[in-house]
This record gives sequence, C-alpha cells and structure tokens, in this order.
Amino acid sequence: MGKDSVKLIANNKKAYHDYFIEDTFEAGISLHGTEVKSLRMGKCSIKESFVKIDKGEVFIYRMHISPYEKGNIFNRDPLRVRKLLLHKAEINKLLGKTAEKGYTIVPLRVYFKGNLAKVEIGLARGKKLYDKRADIAKKDLRRETERDFKVKHLY
Repeated sequence: MGKDSVKLIANNKKAYHDYFIEDTFEAGISLHGTEVKSLRMGKCSIKESFVKIDKGEVFIYRMHISPYEKGNIFNRDPLRVRKLLLHKAEINKLLGKTAEKGYTIVPLRVYFKGNLAKVEIGLARGKKLYDKRADIAKKDLRRETERDFKVKHLY
C-alpha cells in the first residue's frame, strides 16, 4: 500500500441527500489502538454522527466504531467522543461559517490515507424538502436516459 493510497472505510450518503456540501476538509482523527484495528476491518458507521467545535477544538460525536473482538479490556466505548485534528486556520474558517444561520459540519467519509485514519468533513447547508424532490427528479431522469441509451445501443 503506497503513501497516498486511499482505502474507504465508511461513507455518509445520507449527508449528500440532506445537505448541500459547500466545502470539504480532511481531518486526522485521534484514536486508541483497538479502534484502529477495528477500522482496518471496516467496522465503522458515521450515519448518525455530527461534528461540533468546542473551545477551539473539533470533535466528532456518535461515530460508531465497533469493539475489536480480541481487544478485551483495551476496548473503548464504541460511541465515545473523538477529537478531530485540523489546522487552526481551518478551525477558524469552520467556526466563522457555522456562526452563520443554516450552516453545519457533517462527516462525509472515513478512510485510511497510507497508514493514517482520516475523516472528510463537509461544511454543509441544509436542504429544504423541495430541493430534495428536485434532486430525486434529476436522478430519475438520468437513470431513464441511461436506460434508454443502453436499450438503443444493445441492438
């Protein structure tokens, strides 16, 4: 595995459905030994998780990393609050944007970049119901055209 190779562990498709993602940041994540082993086996979920900034530090809440089977007493709480590692300038940018109405920070995906566990977080603005309907209509239209194209070029 190379230095820049990326191995995806968890993806948050729901975030793209519920929010407009305006900017993304790559953050390191502070983990303990057995959590890293669990991540390597792909035992992670970020569906219900969210990110908050507290006293100049960024934390991810409700990120579920399943306990490692062979970890016994070294296992931590699967839903514990974990610290995200970002540069001060990035934290200040996120803090400024989330102070505006309607902005939030959501985790988009968890992956290994080389040997390091990373979380991609996105600066997001909530979608209204009519925005979601428009997206679904666009997706259906694209699916229909792809199906028609496939049928025409099949014969």
